[in-house]
Amino acid sequence: MDAAEVVIALGGVVGTLALFAYVSRDAARNEVPRSRLWGVIAAAPFAVGVWLYLFAPAPMPGVIMTANTGIVLYTFERGIANEDDEPAEPGQLPHAPATSSEESVDSQTK
Repeated sequence: MDAAEVVIALGGVVGTLALFAYVSRDAARNEVPRSRLWGVIAAAPFAVGVWLYLFAPAPMPGVIMTANTGIVLYTFERGIANEDDEPAEPGQLPHAPATSSEESVDSQTK
């Protein structure tokens, strides 16, 4: 390994640990169940992506997709954990004030 690969490997280790710490803390703050498990789920594919970059003749798009997989999965889980329990209301945007849609319906019927 040359000096550039050593720097990339060290950056991968630091990045993996930082990603684990950030996702675990963010999951705990947003009340996502099993926050440490989500930290592992986000950090492990990143570490695999760094390993693929350094040691396997894998194409770069595959390496990038592998490294991003855990982060994307956690983002979806975080979105689901933060959803409202109210059913969807047809014709109304999420988190929009209820009066705006009622006023527009009233103005259309007049």
